Amino acid sequence: MKYLDRFDLLLNKAMMIAGGVSMLVLMILATANVAMRIFHLPFSGSYEIISFLGAVVTASALGYTQRNRDHIVVDILSAKFPPGIKRILNTISYFVICVFFVIVSRQTFLWGMKISESGELSETLKIIYHPFVYGVALGFAILALAGAIDFLKSLHNGGNGERKAAI
Repeated sequence: MKYLDRFDLLLNKAMMIAGGVSMLVLMILATANVAMRIFHLPFSGSYEIISFLGAVVTASALGYTQRNRDHIVVDILSAKFPPGIKRILNTISYFVICVFFVIVSRQTFLWGMKISESGELSETLKIIYHPFVYGVALGFAILALAGAIDFLKSLHNGGNGERKAAI
C-alpha cells in the first residue's frame, strides 16, 4: 500500500506541474489578448486555446484534490450519523468514485481516439486537439486511482481511509 501511495503522490505532483504550466500559459495568453484588444489586434483563436488549457488545468487538479480532501463536502445529514455508519458510507463513496471515474476516463479516452482517428481539427485554429482530451482522460484516471487507494485504505483501516500528504 505504501508503494501505491507513493506512486499516486508522484502522479499527482506531475499533474500539478502540468496544470500549473497550463495555468501560466492560459493567464499569459488571456492577458496578452486583452492587452492587444486595446490596439484592436486580438489574437485569433485565443478563446479556443484558453478553453483547451482550462480543461487541462481542471483535470490535472482532480487527483490532488481527492488525495488531500480539498473538495467541497456537504455533510449536513452525514454529520449526525454514528462513526460506524460514516465509515461504511465513506467506503461505499470511495468505491463509487473509483468506478464512476474509471468509466468517465475510459469514455473520454475513447472520444480522444475517435477524434484522433477521424483527423478532426479545432474549429478556429485548425489544430489537433485530441492531446488535450487525452490529458483530461488522464486527470480522470488519476482521480479514479485516488478513489481506489482511498477505498483500499478504508477497507484496511476499518473505513477511515484518511490520508493527507503535502505536495
